[in-house]
Formats: sequence, structure tokens, C-alpha cells
Amino acid sequence: MKLFFRLLSAALGCAAAIVFSLCTAAASSTPSEISVSADSGDTFCTYPLSVDYGELPAAAEPDGGSAASDGRIKLFGIIPVKNVSVRFTERPVVSLGGQPFGIRLYSEGIMVARTGSVQTSDGERFPAADAGICSGDLLLTADGKKLLSSSELSELTEKSGGRSIVITGKRGERDFRTTIRPSKDIQLGIFRIGLWVRDSCAGIGTITFTDVHSCAFAGLGHGIIDSDSGQIVPLAEGDIVPAVITGITRGSAGRPGSLCGSFASDKSAGTIAANSEKGIYGFLSGSGFQGQDIPVAFRQEVRRGEAKIYTTISGSAPEWYDVRITDISYDNIAVTKNMVIEITDKRLLESTGGIIQGMSGSPIVQNGCLVGAVTHVFVNDPCCGYGIFAENMFDLCRSVVQKSGQKAS
Repeated sequence: MKLFFRLLSAALGCAAAIVFSLCTAAASSTPSEISVSADSGDTFCTYPLSVDYGELPAAAEPDGGSAASDGRIKLFGIIPVKNVSVRFTERPVVSLGGQPFGIRLYSEGIMVARTGSVQTSDGERFPAADAGICSGDLLLTADGKKLLSSSELSELTEKSGGRSIVITGKRGERDFRTTIRPSKDIQLGIFRIGLWVRDSCAGIGTITFTDVHSCAFAGLGHGIIDSDSGQIVPLAEGDIVPAVITGITRGSAGRPGSLCGSFASDKSAGTIAANSEKGIYGFLSGSGFQGQDIPVAFRQEVRRGEAKIYTTISGSAPEWYDVRITDISYDNIAVTKNMVIEITDKRLLESTGGIIQGMSGSPIVQNGCLVGAVTHVFVNDPCCGYGIFAENMFDLCRSVVQKSGQKAS
């Protein structure tokens, strides 16, 4: 009998340890906020997890309106694992993207790429650096005049005659004011301040989706970053144009590849309203980027396993390619790295080597739903990369629509 109780005690201890491990894993691998719609069914979490919450509201508004409630994730429907916030909302439906688009972005003020020196008759001088200017600073005015382009600052500097120039700008969220005294370049014979700046940028990315209730679009899946400062380019204005993929620079380990393309037209196809860490958002002026309607998966519905991406590697017509979602993360810090995807399609691997620049924003589809968008490639393994949850992009897209004052149709 004693042996029986010892075995029973050991079995119960093992069971308790297993349950504890499952609870700990579940708490770290499930989101703190869960969206629920009338058609969600029991797809909130993977068995043996379920979510206990109140009744769904009678209706949810299609323009992003939602109600919230407290919920609890349970193991085997019995053991409480984690408290969550449950948002009741209508299932989002969007128009699938996958098409390439050209981006023309003009920053607010002019962004400092880096500082440098000026060779003068008295030796090397560092006017901008000595004035405290740093890479990533945003210069807004010079001598009280709003700076709209880098050429304006160059012209003012060359005509200064060595007179000090009062500069105002922003460093992150902090405003600053400083004074720069230009130095005369002994070789060029003109006054300079030792500053490399950028007031615009252009490139090619991929449309992720357009909103079926408005003319809003979402693309790229990550923000446009200044290559020198590493900062998101602050938006003054910008637009998008149709693009055509004309070639491929194949990627390999340690050498990311890229899509080569050109703007198909100089005529604007829409305006950019936001350059955020979660992508490019704006409003279309036509119907050139619409595709088939597709529901958006809530973040907790995304599964490890087979999926597809819809992307364009030639011309302007997207195609389907096989991928596998190998990992999922609900870390709110890495907002563009919610999942890891692996390219498994032999056609795509032979053509591109994996994920390459220009594919950012390509829709990721699983079980008939838009689950995310491609955002980054693993430099040392271009077969793999990161993706962002489609729900995160949809929420920001609707926020842009609401801030613009547009109404859902």
C-alpha cells in the first residue's frame, strides 16, 4: 500500500509539474489583448487553451467601433492561466494587395545625415558639429525662415559671408536652437557648414491591403528609415505611384538581395498620410491597387505552419508562393517582428534566393485570412525573415482614417 501511495504521489507531482509548465508557457505565448467577432468561434487559442468571456454585443460597427471586456485564458477549460482584455469587434475585411508601388516622401524640414569638416585656410573646421548638430536632427528653420529643402540651406550658407546662422530644429521630441558660423572652403571658395542633409527619399515597396470601407491603403509593414541616422523620416508630405519590377538582384547569406524596379508613371496614385514604424499609410486616388476581398485574422488566430505570400517579382502582377510560419511572438516591443516566416517555394528561392528588399509589405495569407505582411529578411539566412500581424496594420490604418475625418462607406 505504501508503494501505491508513493507511486500516486510521484504521478501527481509529475502531473502538477506538467500543468505548471503548460500554464507558464501559455501565459508567455498568448497575447494580452484578444479581438473577438461573431464568426470567431473557438479559434481564439490552440487546444488545450480556451478563453472565457462575457456575451458578444448584439452588433459591432464596421468602421472600427468596438466594445471591451475582461476575459481569462484557461487550460482544459478549467485552470486559469492569464487575464486578458477582450475586444468585441466586427471581423475586418480588406482588399488584398501584393502589387509593387513607388514611394515619394518629403520630410518635415531637412534631416541631418551626418556632420563633417570644412577645409579652410586656417585648417580643418567643424561648424555644424561645434554648434551641437548631430546625425538624425531635424532642422526646421534658418534665421527664422522655414526650411523646405536642402538647397535653401545651401544657398543661405553660401551667401552668409561667414555671418552666423540661427538654426532651430528637433532632436527626437525635444526642440532645440543653436547658432552655426559657416567657414570658407579653401578649395571651393564658398562658405560651408560641414553638413550632409536629406529632404526627400524615394523607393519601391509592396502594397499590403486597401480598406474596403474607405480609400485608405497600407503598405511596406515598416517605416521608411533614414539610412544614415537610422531614424524614421518625419513626414511632411508624400505620394505613391504605380511601379513595375524590372529585375532581381538575388540574395545570399550576408548579402541581401533586392527587387529592381521603376515608376510606371509620374502621376500620383495616392497620398501618404503616415510614415510609421508599422508601415506606410495613406489614401488612394483611384482603384489601381485593389484586389480580392479577404478577411483579416486576429493575432491570436495566427498559427505555426503552412501559409502563402502574395508578391510581385516581375512586372506588376503578384503571384502566390509557399512559406511556413515557424514562430510567433506577442512582444509589443518588436512591433514589426511578430512572426518568423521561412520561404519554402522552390520557384521563389531559385529566382530571388529568399526574401529580398522591395518585398516588404507582401501579404501573408493563412487559412483564407490575411495574417500579416513581410517586413525584414535575416541577413545571414535570406530564406527566412520577419512579418508583422495584419491586425496591427489594420488598427493603424483605421486610426489614420479616423484622424483624417473620413467616414466609412
